Amino acid sequence: VQLVESGGGLVQPGGSLRLSCAASGFTFSGYPMSWYRQAPGKERELVARLTSAGVVTNYADSVKGRFTISRDNAKNTVYLQMNSLKPEDTAVYYCRLRIGVRDYWGQGTHVTVSS
Repeated sequence: VQLVESGGGLVQPGGSLRLSCAASGFTFSGYPMSWYRQAPGKERELVARLTSAGVVTNYADSVKGRFTISRDNAKNTVYLQMNSLKPEDTAVYYCRLRIGVRDYWGQGTHVTVSS
């Protein structure tokens, strides 16, 4: 299993970024996928989750109305569109896969929201 995040960077408050997580080594279309984030000095937290079919099941309250999770099963990729970014969105963003009792994580992509 391999998960590779990309799309992070430095953005001004109010700006947008689109994160991607390219997956391989398993049947991508068969599993839910999630985005998590970890800010400096804080615990990792769930940002958004969607089912194998692309139905969104969770958004963190702090991102509702601003972030959109989606997936393209033909491209084995899950996305996180982030709009109206705030400084408090600064974190390392990870995609996560659970197969059975095992969790798989990517290496993360850094998002910094600052003027």
